[in-house]
Amino acid sequence: MFKQLLAGFMALVASLSMAAVDVNKATVADLDSIKGIGPGTSAKILEARGKAPFKNWEDFIARVPGIGDKKAAKLSAEGLTVEGEAYKRPAMAAKPDKAEKVANAKSTGTKATDNKVQKP
Repeated sequence: MFKQLLAGFMALVASLSMAAVDVNKATVADLDSIKGIGPGTSAKILEARGKAPFKNWEDFIARVPGIGDKKAAKLSAEGLTVEGEAYKRPAMAAKPDKAEKVANAKSTGTKATDNKVQKP
């Protein structure tokens, strides 16, 4: 019985320590608690947020210098949210497969290779 209570308590503590931090409501201490955000970044975030709350992740990325897609994904994984939402990386354009490269190469009169299309 004691072990079950202890396990439940530990699960509760772990879930609270991983609580999401909303960038529009966070204090400096909240922001600094996110791995990847230091004093400089938190100052930039608070300065941008002082002008207007962030509408979404795209707005956050556009208005805070030094934050791009990769950094936003890392911060989101550490618990940062914008308006309660985790970051969803935009879909990348699909790379053409080898058959498409060969077909394209034939139509343009070039030679298809694994990495790039070369002229003969």
